Amino acid sequence: MKNLEHKGYTGSIEYSPEDDLLYGKVLGVRGLISYEGKTGKDLEADFIEAIDTYLSSCKDEGIEPEKPFKGSFNVRISASLHRKAALEAMEAKVSLNNYVAEAIRSRVAEESR
Repeated sequence: MKNLEHKGYTGSIEYSPEDDLLYGKVLGVRGLISYEGKTGKDLEADFIEAIDTYLSSCKDEGIEPEKPFKGSFNVRISASLHRKAALEAMEAKVSLNNYVAEAIRSRVAEESR
């Protein structure tokens, strides 16, 4: 297991040899939501508690909890790469958004193998 998952949130798993402690943070959100534990089970329990506490606090304060990985992000690339991608997308008769999404899907699938 590379990450922890709970209610749509993903958490990292790290190890501190100096502290002999597992720790992590929730990925894909701006705020810091962290957790720790001596064992894997402790880490997972603290992760779940951290997410549940965050969601409960948001509810109590009447604010919308941040959703990780919403499916929208900005990418900064060179003008020449932008031009090439846009022209290829036009040739393929797809939007630049779909062209980039397919390129990412392809790379992620390749990395997963």
